[in-house]
Amino acid sequence: MFMIGYFLQAVAAVLSIALNIALVVIIARAILSWVSPDPYNPIVRIINQISEPILFPIRKRVPYFSGIDLSPIIALMIIYFLDIFLVQTIGRMAASFT
Repeated sequence: MFMIGYFLQAVAAVLSIALNIALVVIIARAILSWVSPDPYNPIVRIINQISEPILFPIRKRVPYFSGIDLSPIIALMIIYFLDIFLVQTIGRMAASFT
C-alpha cells in the first residue's frame, strides 16, 4: 500500500507545481495587459497561448465590470482554491496509505 501513498504524493507535488506555473502565467498576462507589449514577441505569444485556455471560459461567463476584465482575478482564486483544497486532500490521502 505504500506505493499508492508515494504515487499520490507525487501526483500532489506535480499538481502543485502545475498550479503554481499557471498562477505565474496569469499574473504575467495581467501585467502584460497593462503595458501593451509587441504581440509578435515570442514570450508574449507563449504567455497568451498558455493563459487563454484558462481565462476564456471565465470570460464567457463573467462580463466586464466597468471596462475591467475580472477573469484573471477569478482564475487566481480558483487556482488558489485548487492548490489549497485538492493538493492538500491528495497529500492527506497519501499520508494515510504510507
